Amino acid sequence: MDRMEVTEVFAGIQLPGHLHTAQSLQYAQDFQFQEGDIVIVTYPKSGTTWMQEILTLIYSQGDTEIATTVPNWVRAPWLEHTYFKETLKDGEGPRIITTHLPSDVLAPALQKSKAKVVYIARNPKDVAVSFYYFHKMAKFLPESGTFPEFLDLFLKGKVYYGSWFDHVKGWHRQRKNMDYFYITYEDLQKDLRRSIKKLCGFLGCPMYSKEVDKVEQHCKFPVMSQNLMVNYSLIPRDIMDHEQSKFMRKGVVGDWKQHFTEEQSAAFDNVFQEKMSDCDLHFVWSLD
Repeated sequence: MDRMEVTEVFAGIQLPGHLHTAQSLQYAQDFQFQEGDIVIVTYPKSGTTWMQEILTLIYSQGDTEIATTVPNWVRAPWLEHTYFKETLKDGEGPRIITTHLPSDVLAPALQKSKAKVVYIARNPKDVAVSFYYFHKMAKFLPESGTFPEFLDLFLKGKVYYGSWFDHVKGWHRQRKNMDYFYITYEDLQKDLRRSIKKLCGFLGCPMYSKEVDKVEQHCKFPVMSQNLMVNYSLIPRDIMDHEQSKFMRKGVVGDWKQHFTEEQSAAFDNVFQEKMSDCDLHFVWSLD
């Protein structure tokens, strides 16, 4: 399917038509989750691929075979994408499902289910930088313009997938209405092993220390970035051009400092304080 220039509008947000149709989005909204389903929820560029890999390895008890032979978008397919219905398989073990959709679309179905939700958030300055570079390489996204231009659109929530602030706060408000686990990209960076153990506890999936060792080793950024099943280098260049930017670019906390001017950072801080004044979430901006 081409539709590279098509924009779908759903739940008030713009989405790339190459990946979504009105039918696939409606299917996602009507989807009936099952007990045992694990739903990874993120705003784009917040650690989605990382969590897909971590959960894959947890449920394989550290066995890397599936993670090195099956693409991550098959192991943990995207609920709202056109291929989801044909890709999701009922088999042994839980179904891992991935989504970028906002809470108002999926919360009603999830509240009625016994699915587990894993929400990963990332500090929005790093998200903005990563999303900017993703626009450069993903041909199904609009031209990013200059970084200042993109940053202005990001702060106003006028980018594809909508407002970061609305997404994070919307899902945070639902945390008591479903089986919900919240973790940040920065948590994973600071202590990957501890994060893996906490996830195992939430999932009810105990692991021996040697198994945790395998998960931790395989889910380190340098390892994942070289895994063809993870780094999206299998995708044709006319869809994702890795010469423009790598899908897995740096995997660090605080890269925004290399891109923001002092004025941009101050202006961002003002918007952040205003938008997040009604939310008790806190974010780490640097690990220095």
